[in-house]
Amino acid sequence: MYDVVLLTLGSERDAPGGCGSGGACCGGATEAATDPKSQPDTGQPDTGQGAQTGGDTERCATERPRVPVLACSDALIARGARVEMVTARSDAEIDAVLARLDGPARPDGLTWPDLDGKTRLVVATASDGQLRAVLRRLVRRYAPAPSRRPADLPGNRTLPDLPPVAVLPLDPARGGTHRDLAAQLGLPRDPAAVAAAVVDGTVRRLDLLRNDGGSVTLDGALLGAADDAGRPLHWRARVEVDDTVLTNGDEPLLACVVGNAGGYATLDDVTLLTAPDPTDGQIEVAVAVPVVVRSALGRKRVRLEVRRARGRAVSVLPREGKVPYLDDGVEGELTRKRSWWIEPGAWAVWSS
Repeated sequence: MYDVVLLTLGSERDAPGGCGSGGACCGGATEAATDPKSQPDTGQPDTGQGAQTGGDTERCATERPRVPVLACSDALIARGARVEMVTARSDAEIDAVLARLDGPARPDGLTWPDLDGKTRLVVATASDGQLRAVLRRLVRRYAPAPSRRPADLPGNRTLPDLPPVAVLPLDPARGGTHRDLAAQLGLPRDPAAVAAAVVDGTVRRLDLLRNDGGSVTLDGALLGAADDAGRPLHWRARVEVDDTVLTNGDEPLLACVVGNAGGYATLDDVTLLTAPDPTDGQIEVAVAVPVVVRSALGRKRVRLEVRRARGRAVSVLPREGKVPYLDDGVEGELTRKRSWWIEPGAWAVWSS
C-alpha cells in the first residue's frame, strides 16, 4: 500500500489576485529576500517560487480542494492508497511535504531521496510555474554543495535522481501553439488516469535545466518582448552554447529560446526549435536575428535569420538594459549574465 500526498499550491484561479502562478503563495518575495543563494534579477518576485505572507495567505486559507483533486483522491483510495491532501502556502510547507521522500541517513550526512520509498507525490498544478516551484524545492533539498559532492553522484550531474512526481493538471489542455508541459509529455490529465499512473504506472526520467540564479527550468525560457502593438522589440546580448557563439552582442535580436521541451519551439509561426527533446541530455538554443537584404532591383527587405545550436550549457549576457523573459511561463527580467546547464535524467514523472 502506498502513502500518496496530493499537493496543491494556491492558485490564481481559486483566489484571484492572491496565490500561486499569479504571484503570491509560492511567489518569490520572501525567499528572494532571505536566501543569499537565490537573488532575483528584478525587484519583482519570481512567481513560480518562494513564499508570501499577510493578506495573500489569508486568501489561501479560504481555499478548498478543487474537483480534480477530490476525484483523484477518490480514485487513489479506490486503488488501495492512503491519501493526504495538502495545500502549501509557503516554501516551508512544500519542504515539509518533500521531507517525506527522504531516504535513510547516509554516513556522509547528506539528505538523499528514497527512490524505493512507499510515499508518492502528486502535484496538482494550475501552471507549469507551479510544477517548477516544487521541483525547485526538490533540487534545493537534495543537491549537495560542491564541497560535499559524494563519490556516487554521476559525473555529468550536480544532484541525484530526484523522486518521481505525478502531475495532475487542474485546467483543461489548451489548444493553439503553446501547450503545458503535461500535454507536451503526453501525461494523463483525467484524475482517474493520474491515479492509475501513480499506483500502477512507470517512471519516466526527464532532463532538467539548472541555472546560476538558483532556479530550474522544465520546459524552456523565451527571452525578448513586444510593444503594445505586438511588434517585437530589438535587444542585444551575447549568446553562447558550449563553444558556439550564436551572436556576440553587436547585432539586434528579436528573440532567444533556451529549450528543454517544446513550449517555446515556435513564435508567430516562425520555427525556433527544430527538435526539442527533454530526454536527450542536450539544450537546444535558437536566436532570431533580423537581417537586411537587397533584392536584384536594389530594394531593401528584412528577413528573419534563425541560428541554432545544441549543447550541455548556454549563457546569455545582455549588452544593454533589461531583457524581459518567460521561464516556464513565469515572467522576469534579465539584467546580468545568466547560464543554464543540463542535468540529464534528473527528474521524473509517473506515466501510464
